[in-house]
Amino acid sequence: MADSYNSYHMKTRFLLLFLFAAFSTQLAIAQEKHVDESFKVPAHPRILLLKGEEKALMRNIRKDAIWTEVHNSIIQQADAMLDLPVEERIKQGKRLLHVSQSVLKRVFFWSYAYRMTGDMKYVKRAEKEMLKVATFSDWNPSHFLDVGEMTMAMAIGYDWLYDRLPATTRKIIEDAILEKGFEASYNNAHNSFLRINSNWNQVCNGGLTYGAIAIWDKAPVESAKIINRAIDTINLPMDLYAPDGAYPEGASYWSYGTTFNALFLSALDRVFHSDFGLCSKPGFLQSSQFLLHMTTPALNVLCHSDSGSKASFQGALFWFYQKTNDPSILYWLPKLYERDGVKGLSSDRYAPATLIWGAAYPLSSERVAPKALVWYGGGINPVYCVRSDWSDNGTYLGVKWGTPSYSHGHMDAGSFTYENDGVKWAFSLGSDNYLRLESAGVDLWNLTQNSSRWDALRYNNLSHNTLAFNLKHQVTANISHFACDSMRLAGLGEVILERGYCKNDEIIDKPNQQGAVSDITKLYYKQVEKVRRGVSLVDKKVAVIEDEVTAGRFFTMMTWTMVTEATATVLSDNLLLLEKDGKKLYVKVESPTPIRWCNHPAESRFTFDSPNPGITIVSFDTDLKMNQKHNIKVYLIPDENKEVNYTSVM
Repeated sequence: MADSYNSYHMKTRFLLLFLFAAFSTQLAIAQEKHVDESFKVPAHPRILLLKGEEKALMRNIRKDAIWTEVHNSIIQQADAMLDLPVEERIKQGKRLLHVSQSVLKRVFFWSYAYRMTGDMKYVKRAEKEMLKVATFSDWNPSHFLDVGEMTMAMAIGYDWLYDRLPATTRKIIEDAILEKGFEASYNNAHNSFLRINSNWNQVCNGGLTYGAIAIWDKAPVESAKIINRAIDTINLPMDLYAPDGAYPEGASYWSYGTTFNALFLSALDRVFHSDFGLCSKPGFLQSSQFLLHMTTPALNVLCHSDSGSKASFQGALFWFYQKTNDPSILYWLPKLYERDGVKGLSSDRYAPATLIWGAAYPLSSERVAPKALVWYGGGINPVYCVRSDWSDNGTYLGVKWGTPSYSHGHMDAGSFTYENDGVKWAFSLGSDNYLRLESAGVDLWNLTQNSSRWDALRYNNLSHNTLAFNLKHQVTANISHFACDSMRLAGLGEVILERGYCKNDEIIDKPNQQGAVSDITKLYYKQVEKVRRGVSLVDKKVAVIEDEVTAGRFFTMMTWTMVTEATATVLSDNLLLLEKDGKKLYVKVESPTPIRWCNHPAESRFTFDSPNPGITIVSFDTDLKMNQKHNIKVYLIPDENKEVNYTSVM
C-alpha cells in the first residue's frame, strides 16, 4: 500500500513538474513577434478577397456552370434573408453558437452579394444586423466558440463593406470587436482555447485574427498582439496532424477545425504575404488525403468520435489544392455536388470562401482518381482504410484505433466500417444531440473512466463495431486534452497513453490481402491479459475481423459487436445473413468456444438517447476459457457464403 501511495505521488509530482515546464515554455513562445504594429496593411477590403478582385472572380465563376449555379444560389439566399428579423441574444443551454453561426452566414452572404452586384440593399441589411450584435451584453465568452464565429462575422462585414458603412457604424463595430472579442479573450476564465489542441483553438484564433485584420488601422497594437498570439497558439492543434494528416476529432470536425485553420492561413497570406511557417508543419497539408480516404464509395465516411456518418462538400479542399497542386484530393466533390445539389455547397456559411478558393478550378471537369488504395495515419487517433478501387460502388474497409480520451472521443477504438456495392453494412452511429444530453444532466465533456458520458448509447463500446469483456467499458487514458497539450510540449510523447490507447502496429500488404493489426490490450486494462485485433480486406471484397484474446484467471465473456442498417437472420450457430436493398452479406464466425447471437435494435433504456430507427446491433457473446489464448475470426462475405482464401494475420 505504501509503495502504491509513493508511486502515485511520484507520478503526480512528475506530472506537475512537466506541466509547469510546458507552461513556462508556452509563455516564452508567446512573446515572439511575428507581425509588427507598424506594418502597412492593404486598404479595405483586405480579408480573403482584396479590393478590385471582384471582376476576376466573376470571370472565373462564369467559365463553369456549377460555380455559376453556386454564385446565383448565394445571391438568392442573400435576398431571402433580407426580410428576416435580426438575431437576438438567445442562448440554447450554455451556447450562443447557433446565433453566431447564423450571423456569420448572413453577414458573409450579404457582404459577398454587395461586392459582386454593387446593390446597397445588402449593405443596409448587414449594417442593421451588425449594429444589433454590437448591442449584445457579450458574445458568450464562457463558450468561446461563440465569440470566435461572431468576431469573424463582424470583421468580414466591417472590412468588405467599409467604404459604404457610416463612420458611426464603423466605430460601433470596432468597439464591439475590441471589447467583446479581444478583451474577452484575455480573461483566463474564458480563454482555455489558447491552451488546447482541438477545433476550439482553430475556430477562436481564426475569428479573432479576422477581427484584428479588419480593425488594424484603428487598433494596430492590439491587433498585432492578437495575431502574434494566434500564430503561436494555433501550433497546438496543427501539431496533431502529424505525422500523416490524420485529424484526431474525425471527418466532421476536420470540416470545422481545418476550415477555420484554412480561413486563418488564407487571410494571413493575403495581408502579410506569409503563413509564418505553419503550412510546413508535418501532416497539415497531407490532411486533405485523410479526408479523401475517409470518404467511402457510397459517400459516407469512416465515422469516429463525434463525427457524422455522411460525407459532405468541403470547400476548404480547394485551398489545399492551391497548396498541393494535387487534383485527386477533389475527387469526391463533383459526386457530392451531384448528390446534394447546389444547396449542399451554397448553404454552408463559408460558401463565399469556397468560391474565392475554388472558382479558378472548374468543378465540372473530369475527376482525377487517386492512385493509392490504402491509406493510414498515426497520431492520437490512428486510422487505416483500404478500398478495392475508386469506383462509386467499390468495397471499402476502414478501422479507427486511438483512444476515447481525446476531444469528442467515443469508446470506438478497434471499430471498423465496411461497405460493398453501395451498401453500408457496418458503420458507427456518430454523435448525439449535445443539448439534449447536457439538459438531462449527462456529464458530456468529462472523458474520465466513470463519467456519465459513457452511459449514452452512441458513446460506449457496446454500440460500436468493437469488443467488450463482461460488458465493461473500454478503458480511458484518464487525462484531458489540456494536460495532453502540456505533456506534449514538455516532450513526453506517449507517456500519458499507458492505458486507453492503441495504434497501427502492423500493416498487412499481400497480393490478395491488405489490412492492419493493433494490440488493443490497453483499452481493456485488467479485463483480459492480452487482446489483438486484425482487420483486413481479402480479394478486394471480403472483410475479415480477427481477434486474438488471452483470458485471465477469472470468468470472461467476450462480446463482439457490429452496427448495421440491414435486416439480420440467424442461419446457424455460426452464420448470420444480413439483407439490405436486395443485397446479401453473410457473417461467418470461427471461434474455439461456442457463440450466442444476441442481435437487438439500437435502442436505449435512457430517454436522453436519440432513437435509432432501422438500426440493428448485431452481436454475439462467447465465454472464454480461463488462462488460454483464443483466436476468433469473423468473415463478412458479400453475395454468397463461400470459402475465403485467407491467411491469419495473428
